[in-house]
Amino acid sequence: MKADRVLILIAGLAGAAGVALSAAAAHAGGQNLQTAATFLLVHAPALLGMALLAGRTAKVGGLVLAAGLVLFCGDLLARDFLGGRLFPYSAPAGGLLLIGGWLVVAASAFFDRRA
Repeated sequence: MKADRVLILIAGLAGAAGVALSAAAAHAGGQNLQTAATFLLVHAPALLGMALLAGRTAKVGGLVLAAGLVLFCGDLLARDFLGGRLFPYSAPAGGLLLIGGWLVVAASAFFDRRA
């Protein structure tokens, strides 16, 4: 599957999960739920934009962002729903991937012709 289609799929899933988690946080409370929902809802349109408009380097950055979202949000959700972490340092690793992914997107201004 091509990177743009993968990013569109992930963007749609992130948006849907963000809306569902926002509703869950509103009814059940929980800072972890709200934080995960916010991260998903903020990154979903960014991933969609990268899939549709960006060049290859930015799409790689988008895939790195997606991996970061899985680790960061997954760890927050595991704490609330499973009572423990995904694995040690999964949230910080996810956060570092998110930062790194955005830096790759920024670097695409110099490497991608479309930027």
